[in-house]
Amino acid sequence: MILEEMTMTQVEAGLVTCRTVYIPFGALEEHGSHLPLSTDTIQAYEVGKRAAERIPLFVAPPIHYGNCRSTNQHPGTISISTTTLRSLLKDLVRSFYGQGFRNVIVLTGHAGGAHRMALQDAGEELLPELPELRIAVVTEYELAKEQGRGLVETPNDAHAGEIETSRIMHSHPQLVQGSSPAEYPSFPTGILVRDKRRYWPGGVWGDPSKATPEKGAKLEELVVAKVVELVKVLEEGRYV
Repeated sequence: MILEEMTMTQVEAGLVTCRTVYIPFGALEEHGSHLPLSTDTIQAYEVGKRAAERIPLFVAPPIHYGNCRSTNQHPGTISISTTTLRSLLKDLVRSFYGQGFRNVIVLTGHAGGAHRMALQDAGEELLPELPELRIAVVTEYELAKEQGRGLVETPNDAHAGEIETSRIMHSHPQLVQGSSPAEYPSFPTGILVRDKRRYWPGGVWGDPSKATPEKGAKLEELVVAKVVELVKVLEEGRYV
């Protein structure tokens, strides 16, 4: 059930049998010279739509902005503060809860540490406030890292490399603009630097040349299956 395409009567009818909503978070962030700025958003939204084909699930419109620190000097990256991000999720969940939703899956395609922690903090703060709420905050990487290990050839692939290039080659091949050289950032350990692009000029963390659409399809399937499983776990109330 894709919420942005539904009428109010369809939502009302859907809530009779399903009270779970999937909220995809992404970012407007550089992904090398070959992938679109919306790469993280595309991945998270596609997973939700595929999961909703297999199990009753409301899929909310994606959030296109996130907190981006290490890439904030690369062209096209637009970042919001962790305070804004945390408040945004809390407001959304409160509103969904008021509409009758009780289970929330927050899946973020952007896996920056501060970004992820802000979403997790928001979820933790909501638990004592909303007594019937069940919420999961996960990244795509978490859901696919074990089963996907054998598919990925590049060690420590993380951003705009083999994994993400494969995913976009599969779902949105028309948005892939060639490739970018393999690269890893060289930030000094523990030191916060002003000129971040100096230590990560190309904005790639991994090797895009290893990407294929076939790998992308398999990786997407792994994440979709994990989301379906997560929906069932939340609806069963297995964890409180």
